[in-house]
Amino acid sequence: MFATLRPFAALLICAVAGSAQAQAFNTSARAAYVLDESTGTVLLAKDADRPLPPASMSKLMTIYMAFEAIADGRLRIDEELPVSEHAASYDGSSMFLDTTDRVKVEDLLRGVIVLSGNDASAVLAEALSPDGTEAGFARMMTDRARQMGMMNSTFANSNGWPAKGHEMSMRDLGTLADHLITDYPTFYPIFSEQEFLFDGRVPSNSQNRNPILGLGIGADGLKTGHTTEAGYGLVGSAKQDGRRIIFVLSGMDSTAERREESEKVVNWAFRQFAQKDVATKGTVIADASVWMGEAEQVGLTVANDLSLLIPVMQQDNLTADVVYDSPVRAPIAAGEQLGELVINLEGMPEKRIPLVADRDVALGGFMPRMKTAANVLMGKITDAAANDTPAEADAPADPA
Repeated sequence: MFATLRPFAALLICAVAGSAQAQAFNTSARAAYVLDESTGTVLLAKDADRPLPPASMSKLMTIYMAFEAIADGRLRIDEELPVSEHAASYDGSSMFLDTTDRVKVEDLLRGVIVLSGNDASAVLAEALSPDGTEAGFARMMTDRARQMGMMNSTFANSNGWPAKGHEMSMRDLGTLADHLITDYPTFYPIFSEQEFLFDGRVPSNSQNRNPILGLGIGADGLKTGHTTEAGYGLVGSAKQDGRRIIFVLSGMDSTAERREESEKVVNWAFRQFAQKDVATKGTVIADASVWMGEAEQVGLTVANDLSLLIPVMQQDNLTADVVYDSPVRAPIAAGEQLGELVINLEGMPEKRIPLVADRDVALGGFMPRMKTAANVLMGKITDAAANDTPAEADAPADPA
């Protein structure tokens, strides 16, 4: 049985019709992932699930776990932590710490985020590790990543120093960035700080390495990375007019290429796609037949405001289907999920939006049951429905 689309709902769907595939972004990055964070739409995935050396981009996991520890009271922002010989021994990006230092957590966070300090990462790791070692913290990182759904991430240290088996996928890095932005909005502005001079030690080492901060494109994070094996990479984010994108690029050959590709991907994501409000909460999309209820139909409505990310070029390639098990058996509770609105747009991932009942429908009394029986005899309801065996039904929504 097909659902009956409400005319008003068809007009709403028609408002986003005419949108088609945006011009593809052909990045020179070895692997890439671009997410429209506002709608959860993946705009680009190039080798995005392959575990690769993440270099310093993996410091984001250390930062996330430090934020967690501060939030639950295991670590204080003003607490001073000692610097071990192991932490001070790291080369590469550094806060230039030594074993005589005791450093506030707040300074260590900036040391990792702004200066990409390998030593600062190790200090935080040793403080949070169950056995006081960076290796122990790395095992915690891997376990926590799995809990967060990042199944292609394995850590051998806290900072991305080259090590066998230390890997993350671009999608996992995008997921982690999304968590940092969403879970810790109070701390997130640190990622946009362009300078941090710790204790006046090395003025030449005070600048944030993120190449797109300050370009006027809404960039406000997050972390660069570079090793010989990994190439040049960046986990970035930018926000324009209330819409945010997150992107991860890896495997580029130079700082110049990293800067250029990052700016290009931000411009592409904002210029080639637009966010459209399609329906407000409670809008009835279709009517579904009810089996043995006091009413013959129930409205299928969106449970939340619905926005879609639409490529800006218009070529009438949208299709929408209402899918539900037909007919729906009474009793039905308002808000109960009964089906889905499935929207397909060329060049974009399929979008499935839950549809819920717009009202209660009680089990019918004697007369509704008799009417249902009569309809069965007259062939208006299928034998499958009469035997209380729901049949899968697709209801095409053709805005044309």
